Amino acid sequence: MIRIIPPFLAPIVLSFLALIAVRDPAFAQAIPGDAMGGIGTQPMMAANARRTDSAWAQDPGQFFSAPYGDQHFFGSWLGLQPWLVRHGIHIAADEHEELAGNFRGGAKQGVTDAGQTGVEIDIDWNRLAGVKNFWTHTMIVNGHGQNLSTQYIHDSLGGVQQIYGARGNVVAHLVYMYAEQSLFHNRLDISAGWIPVGSFFAASPLFCNFMNVSICGNPAPGKYVPGGRDWPSGNLGVVMRVMPTVDTYIMASMFAVSPHSFNGGISGWAWAQSGLGHFSTPVEIGWLPEFGRHHLAGHYKAGYGYDNSQYNDLFEDIDGNSAVITGRPFRKQSGVSTAWFQADQMFVRNGKGPTNGLIGMAGYMYTSGKVSAMKQHVWAGMIETGAKWGRPLDTVGAMFHYFEMSRSSVLQQEASMLTGRPLLSNQWGQAWGIQTHEDVYELFYNIHAARGMSFQPDFQYINRPGGTTTYHDAAVMALQFNCIL
Repeated sequence: MIRIIPPFLAPIVLSFLALIAVRDPAFAQAIPGDAMGGIGTQPMMAANARRTDSAWAQDPGQFFSAPYGDQHFFGSWLGLQPWLVRHGIHIAADEHEELAGNFRGGAKQGVTDAGQTGVEIDIDWNRLAGVKNFWTHTMIVNGHGQNLSTQYIHDSLGGVQQIYGARGNVVAHLVYMYAEQSLFHNRLDISAGWIPVGSFFAASPLFCNFMNVSICGNPAPGKYVPGGRDWPSGNLGVVMRVMPTVDTYIMASMFAVSPHSFNGGISGWAWAQSGLGHFSTPVEIGWLPEFGRHHLAGHYKAGYGYDNSQYNDLFEDIDGNSAVITGRPFRKQSGVSTAWFQADQMFVRNGKGPTNGLIGMAGYMYTSGKVSAMKQHVWAGMIETGAKWGRPLDTVGAMFHYFEMSRSSVLQQEASMLTGRPLLSNQWGQAWGIQTHEDVYELFYNIHAARGMSFQPDFQYINRPGGTTTYHDAAVMALQFNCIL
């Protein structure tokens, strides 16, 4: 017998072939006209249907809370779910697993699983206690598993599994807990509490269709600097969104910057950490148009964030020379800037719903290269729902990423190599060589297998793993499983 696939990939391939054959028409009735999301992704992808203006409903990436619709694997929970919703209590529990195998390239071949169990509770205090337009949102997760990219590929830049890292080795990690007040017919919205910065800024409900963590649920490099950390890390902060017109918004905020590796400690519950004396102030403007008689939705966003903390320069010492060579303290840089532009546009509509159609997307993000080892990230991709081939709740997508490392980081690593010193780690972890740039290509097919359940075969090709030529290009096959319970 000729072996055409590695043994550890056989379950993935067999599952893919079996699930492609599933064509139960009843599944198509679960969410009329829109693809399924779940709280296993980062952030939530369910649209907030309480919004009255059409532009709010078009952009669930910013408002990722309840209600969740009827996509629960166990249905109405014996009637409990409808009763809770009538009283303003929205609960969703989710199980998410990502099995990934590196069958070519990288440091060595292997397979790992990374997953999480999550619970979200959103309370509409108008229904519960008569407090109009006031909500609270809480998300708690338990993460587990191992990281294929760092353990087998030796790539810390474009992690192939979205559900890994920053959760701490704890039973219940707090992602967010904040209050939200809408005023003036939803023209003004204020959120305050423990909030992931990236779940509001440079966010998109489309990003977590893809497994690669460099885009889900917020693009790199902004989410790797302390002032912009994203899901599942939160920061104490306040966000204010104003809609001058029905299809435009202005969003501004202030967040306390944590100088620690884990915001809120490893559990996320330690809000009163030391050193919270500095702030980041992201701002964003957006245009959310609809074109033509088919209401082809678009989302166009630009933003800028500034963190007034001081950080070590990656290369220069206090005299402007190489700190690695001189051994003198690194020079302090005052402030870190992050900027982004992103756009997505539906070109063909397949049915009702804000994401049901052929959608193209692209974006760019920049971070100060003297402090951040990754200077810029460019991405472009597309997604399409499966209505044309009789699978309206399936989704297919492709994405390309280009990561460019900063000049200061390269100079630091060259100095280390020149003097025979080990390479220093950075925000992305260990470096395995001089890091210049990396490309990632991803292709997936998400299969709606049952009510509240999906399977997603996923292929990723990593060119220059870790941004170096130390290891050969890597090819990864994966299977993602998500079930909203």
